[in-house]
Amino acid sequence: MSVSYTNLIPLLIGMSLVVLLVIVGRVPVRYNVRNLSVRWRTTLMTGLAFTLVIALMTGMLAFVNGMFRLTEQSGQPGNVMLMSEGATDEAFSNLGFADVGQIELQPGILRDEASNLPLASRETYISCNQLVENPAPGRPRRRIVQVRGVDDPEMSARVHGLTLLSGNWFSREGVIAGAAGGQNLVQAVVGEGIAREFGRDRTKEVLASAKNKLRLDVGDSFLLGEERLAIVGVIKSTGSVFDSEIWAKRARIGKSFGEENYSTVVVRTAGPEEAKKVKEFFNKDYKDSALQAYTETEYFESLAQTNKQFLGATIIITAILSIGGVFGVMNTMFAAVSQRSKDIGVLRILGFSRLEVLYTFLLESLVLALFGGTLGCVFGCLVHGTKATSVVSGGQGSSKNVVLELLVSGDTISIGLLVALLMGLLGGLIPSLLAMRLRPLESLR
Repeated sequence: MSVSYTNLIPLLIGMSLVVLLVIVGRVPVRYNVRNLSVRWRTTLMTGLAFTLVIALMTGMLAFVNGMFRLTEQSGQPGNVMLMSEGATDEAFSNLGFADVGQIELQPGILRDEASNLPLASRETYISCNQLVENPAPGRPRRRIVQVRGVDDPEMSARVHGLTLLSGNWFSREGVIAGAAGGQNLVQAVVGEGIAREFGRDRTKEVLASAKNKLRLDVGDSFLLGEERLAIVGVIKSTGSVFDSEIWAKRARIGKSFGEENYSTVVVRTAGPEEAKKVKEFFNKDYKDSALQAYTETEYFESLAQTNKQFLGATIIITAILSIGGVFGVMNTMFAAVSQRSKDIGVLRILGFSRLEVLYTFLLESLVLALFGGTLGCVFGCLVHGTKATSVVSGGQGSSKNVVLELLVSGDTISIGLLVALLMGLLGGLIPSLLAMRLRPLESLR
């Protein structure tokens, strides 16, 4: 796990403060250990408050990390996306057949050495409502799925940097002939993420006889609109939006959903700088048709609007919970001060200064925070690698339903421990000041 210096430095300062209090405080540490163990119920409840806050925050940040990683890994730096003028999302783009042919002939686009064909992916993007057949109890009966109709799946996969986990790409025809009088099946290649999501729909009876219990696999089929799609291949997960897509023959699937024109052409260039030049050429100098060009990384970064909303919500919720946690710690420490007023008087008579009394109470608060925060991070790490479904939004009000992997990074753990230490510092400071101001003789009465 990588940790940025921005988050590591404040954490080191907080940890150093704990060590410093142990060093400068003359009150033996075993006194603090004894008090925490004697009042174990209060200690446990206070630590639990830290644990719950930090565990929830870690889980929410893992979700946000997964969203950012999804959009970051979806674009190839050397790719350029061509859409119709004014379109900021492929769902609202409409390109003519003649436009597509001219696009691929322009300079800067790489060509295959063997066939001399341009490295270009002709695509029709379709978002449709799927009726789930016989879903397992508790599973949704309908969902929005993304279908990408392509002409040449192997070329499109090469442009997007995708490979198959199992099976093969669909054939030139893209269909499997049905039995006499039966329905033809549309061949489909599905992302590993959506295959797992579909697999969760299966009932226990179907699951018991399934070849792959984790996900749908080659040979399985599903209903989409009026078409039945047969899975012939599964795309290996790359942590991108393509993990959540269904690929099929454009001519067949586009006709079924009334989307026969192309929505996007994605072309491969030599690298990021060349991609910027090709983008500028299509936006400023290309005159054959009205187009809007984006580098693929720019396009998918624009889908991060939802990520920022989730991050903002996480910060707000964490702040509210932290404020509640601070007051909870403060209440606990105030109770500890009132219960130990005679102890404080004895410490002062024995020669311990007011600052040393403050140090010992503040140390207890920070130790509780560190213990509860560490436990919260451990529980939060349990979500690492688990799958979740969400929505990423782009321009013009469009959205994509995606399957993502929750990610607990080193920065997430660092932030969790830092928030716990801040809660302990703020919650323990005022009660510690109160303990410091107690007069020895009055506290012994």
